[in-house]
Amino acid sequence: MTPEQIKLVQASFSKVAPISDKAAVLFYDRLFEIAPQVKALFPADMAEQRRKLMSTLAIVVSGLSNLPSILPAASALATRHVAYGAKPEHYPVVGSALLWTLEQGLGKDWTAEVADAWTAAYTTLSSFMINQAYGRPQAAE
Repeated sequence: MTPEQIKLVQASFSKVAPISDKAAVLFYDRLFEIAPQVKALFPADMAEQRRKLMSTLAIVVSGLSNLPSILPAASALATRHVAYGAKPEHYPVVGSALLWTLEQGLGKDWTAEVADAWTAAYTTLSSFMINQAYGRPQAAE
């Protein structure tokens, strides 16, 4: 990721953070719409899961300018996801749902540059997590 992409991700996330509850609902609704098979991996009561999502995103986004600082937590998260039943092929679907959610939340502020920056951020982190969890890099776009 370039420094400019990091700035774009951080600036755009600051616009989504105030609607984090709505964004989390949009994300999971979209995820379960495009990949209904993953719904079984989640609890029936999604309130805590939605809070965890937005909290994790906030930590990751703020740490992008010092990527090595967030990699240990990303590695641990990847390992936990394996225990929950996540598979490498789930990562692209999650990425798609995330980008869609951000587009909805940002509206006119979702530009091609912002989309590219978020794609780079997600690809970087998801590729790392897949490698950590499964021991092999895979495309995560």
